[in-house]
Amino acid sequence: MPTGAITEYIDVAQLALYAFWIFFAGLIIYLRREDKREGYPLESDRSGSITVQGWPAMPPPKIRRVAFGTAPMPNARDTRPVAAEPHGNFPGAPLEPTGNAMLDGVGPAAYANRANVPDVTIDGIPRIVPLRVTAHHSVADGDPDPRGMTVIGADGQSGGTVRDLWVDRSEEIFRYLEVAVPTPSGGRNVLLPVNFTKIDGARRQIKVASILGAQFAQVPAHASPDQVTLLEEDRIAGYYGGGTLYAEPSRREPLI
Repeated sequence: MPTGAITEYIDVAQLALYAFWIFFAGLIIYLRREDKREGYPLESDRSGSITVQGWPAMPPPKIRRVAFGTAPMPNARDTRPVAAEPHGNFPGAPLEPTGNAMLDGVGPAAYANRANVPDVTIDGIPRIVPLRVTAHHSVADGDPDPRGMTVIGADGQSGGTVRDLWVDRSEEIFRYLEVAVPTPSGGRNVLLPVNFTKIDGARRQIKVASILGAQFAQVPAHASPDQVTLLEEDRIAGYYGGGTLYAEPSRREPLI
């Protein structure tokens, strides 16, 4: 028999090829199961009792150990009611909001049901805090200081005045502007993500294109005056993100 042969019909190279095929098939099945940890089981338009997961089935849940305890299961079902109804009587019809989509978390205003605890640094202290509680951060020399500037909405109306800046201690960047907003029931402070702003230092104005001036009064609140939780961050970002489509009716209409 030739070198490497086990029998006249089987040799080492053939066994290595079969082993590779088995390994590769197992790898594909493993990866296909792992990518079902988010988004599965799918929701059926026909019945809420139908589980749509395909083959292979979803993997068993994993438990993630994080600083504040145990994180939610990656494939846990979100049971929050959706404040929207199908726009048509056919499977896959787009959803039409039934209330205030920016607050109900519909479409671009959707947010993840994250843990309602603040994010922390490697030292275990709150990661995102206002400048008034940290002595190690400040606005860089030469940069415009937003404090005291007027916040202008997409309609050109004032939404409030910047009261403070919130800094990310881990990334060393500003994440939010704290805006003092007047309301009929009294003033309140809301957070404005820096990524949604355009700071005009010459005019002492901050322009926000995603929402209108009057809508700053409805920005989701953060419970602690000097901390913001992961859930609150997602709700706040979802509100401004949803405003890009839902802030005024004309934004939901076709461009042509």
